[in-house]
Amino acid sequence: MTALDPAAAGPGSVPSQPFGARLSAAMDTHGPLCVGIDPHAALLQAWELADSVAGLETFAMRCVEAFAGEVACVKPQSAFFERHGSAGVAVLERVVAALREAGTLCLLDVKRGDIGSTMTGYAQAYVGQGPLAADAMTVSPFLGYESLRPALDLAAQYGRGVFVLALTSNPQGGAVQHAVPSDAAVGSRRSVAGDVVAGVRADNAAAARAGRLGDVGMVIGATVAQDVRRLGLDLAAANAPLLAPGVGAQGGSGRGLAQAVGAARVNILAASSREVLRAGPDRAALRSAAGATADRLALELRG
Repeated sequence: MTALDPAAAGPGSVPSQPFGARLSAAMDTHGPLCVGIDPHAALLQAWELADSVAGLETFAMRCVEAFAGEVACVKPQSAFFERHGSAGVAVLERVVAALREAGTLCLLDVKRGDIGSTMTGYAQAYVGQGPLAADAMTVSPFLGYESLRPALDLAAQYGRGVFVLALTSNPQGGAVQHAVPSDAAVGSRRSVAGDVVAGVRADNAAAARAGRLGDVGMVIGATVAQDVRRLGLDLAAANAPLLAPGVGAQGGSGRGLAQAVGAARVNILAASSREVLRAGPDRAALRSAAGATADRLALELRG
């Protein structure tokens, strides 16, 4: 395993490069794939593991051993660790630490969204200097984009990233994300998702001027890629990494997603969990599945 950034070896370290630059380098090396670690009960059973803390740890650390140094990014889903209580969170800490030690980017999928001091607390936990601090975290902007400011600012301070939900694939998402805010300018048809894109663009402007990928990304579901054009979202101008869940097993098309986002296709980081994890529990099979998926995605998204 080759460490991408030795300066980030400890939880209190500040990486020598900002998140967007590190992610670009990782995708150039390993391809545009982010593998999820999703130890839900059905997968534990499929791997013949107990739905317990011991089973959770075996599953999670086997994923780390298979993917560290092999893929651009690994995305543990916090909920599947939290459901086991404090012992499960302790396993998550070990996963984050192991990925950090290996030099593999860790995106912690927590989807936190709150205001004021509470948002600051979440930011300190996941993109600060504590034992759960990852390279990036997912956040929900639906209390208003500026409610995320504590996370955006702290992530920037420590060279970390933030992925903001913009267009999600759940059927209920469109009712919020496609809506036009009541305080929109007269004649404006900019949606809530459009406000998110505008906020991300502003936060990534300095990185764009420096000629590098921004540190504030967006989550764009591959299965709702058609909504990018329908809502008139200029994702390329946002200069943002685009985390795209739903490519592959969930029915999203890599080529369709690439066509929908246009010039922003080079910024896509496709998230895959089910398609890769079903190859387990054998480490070599997991690694092989990840490599094959990364190669396919590189052709679909970059070719």
